Amino acid sequence: MAQVIVRNLDDAVVSSLKFKAELHGHSLEQELREILKRAAELTTDEKLALVDRIRAMTPKRLETDSTDLIREDRDSR
Repeated sequence: MAQVIVRNLDDAVVSSLKFKAELHGHSLEQELREILKRAAELTTDEKLALVDRIRAMTPKRLETDSTDLIREDRDSR
């Protein structure tokens, strides 16, 4: 598992997080894990943006009407 160090946090922020952790019945470290886990979840808009990015990387295919292909095959006989 990865580790992250966050420097220069305001003392009031740390105190508030410690209080929240105490209210939820777990350690500051666990509270921070939960907060980061929730923050890392993608929103619907972010998921759609990811889909658009992947779609843009996919090469475009030429689409041919199937009736044209059938007609071409039939006429070539």
